[in-house]
Amino acid sequence: MSRKYFEEEVIQQTLDYNYAQHSDADKFNIAYGIDKNFLFGCGVSIASVLLANPEKALAFHVFTDFFDSEDQQRFEALAKQYATQIVVYLIDCERLKSLPSTKNWTYATYFRFIIADYFSDKTDRVLYLDADIACKGSIQELIELNFAENEIAAVVAEGELEWWTKRSVSLATPGLVSGYFNAGFILINIPLWTAENISKKAIEMLKDPEVVQRITHLDQDVLNILLVNKARFVDKKFNTQFSLNYELKDSVINPVDAETVFVHYIGPTKPWHSWGAYPVSQYFLQAKSNSPWSHCALLNPVTSHQLRYAAKHMFNQKHYTSGINYYIAYFKRKLLE
Repeated sequence: MSRKYFEEEVIQQTLDYNYAQHSDADKFNIAYGIDKNFLFGCGVSIASVLLANPEKALAFHVFTDFFDSEDQQRFEALAKQYATQIVVYLIDCERLKSLPSTKNWTYATYFRFIIADYFSDKTDRVLYLDADIACKGSIQELIELNFAENEIAAVVAEGELEWWTKRSVSLATPGLVSGYFNAGFILINIPLWTAENISKKAIEMLKDPEVVQRITHLDQDVLNILLVNKARFVDKKFNTQFSLNYELKDSVINPVDAETVFVHYIGPTKPWHSWGAYPVSQYFLQAKSNSPWSHCALLNPVTSHQLRYAAKHMFNQKHYTSGINYYIAYFKRKLLE
């Protein structure tokens, strides 16, 4: 009996942009699961990994439900530019749309389960990354990482003991006091993930009303429950989280340092937003300028949520006229909602 929850029929189309000069046997696989709103970020994220790791044999896999002709041109140009392989998979999302979602987490968050199932008989490990991650260092340590016998994944802890304790109580999982991880970075041990039926168990939990009542971070909570005592915690340099909205606080501590490998821009304001112009955005912007997106403008606010944040950031950056204009646009938009 198959241990996959998602068979390959969910993949409607595959586009393989292969300009790599290395053999398939040598490559390290990196995967993203995104909707149309994160294609810009994803392309630049891939560019950042390639910029920081020029000699590595890498292959990138993008699982998405939207990919137009402009996206095709840019992703193929990116593969050509860096002599790498980028494979795009168009996904049928119908089976995912009944699962819980929020304003910040759409059904695309569940693509990581399709990713793990897709690779179940193809390779022994895949690095899953959120598309709002920029790379600024070597990933050689991850390429060389050897899993212990019971380790299903390598992850990075989020927060400290107080947060872990709260999650352990909320999720009725005492083992989480030893660490709760952010699911934006997961190095998946594919054979053990498959043997333990993680994708199937996770989807079943997400369909259970009692579980859904307890969770606040959707599949991240579920994965923490399923992988308790079965994941290896690696250094925070592999998932250094920072929200650009922290810049609105009176004092800001930037956790990114010389050792950081992945900068994870959590929160609703992203470095591809026109109002996210801060020094910490440089890792994204540097990769953008060395990619087919180099001439693309940063995105302006569209929703009322974005307009409100744009106004706050413009005032914070002392661009007062823009801030006032965004607040006016925000209030007009709210009247129409």
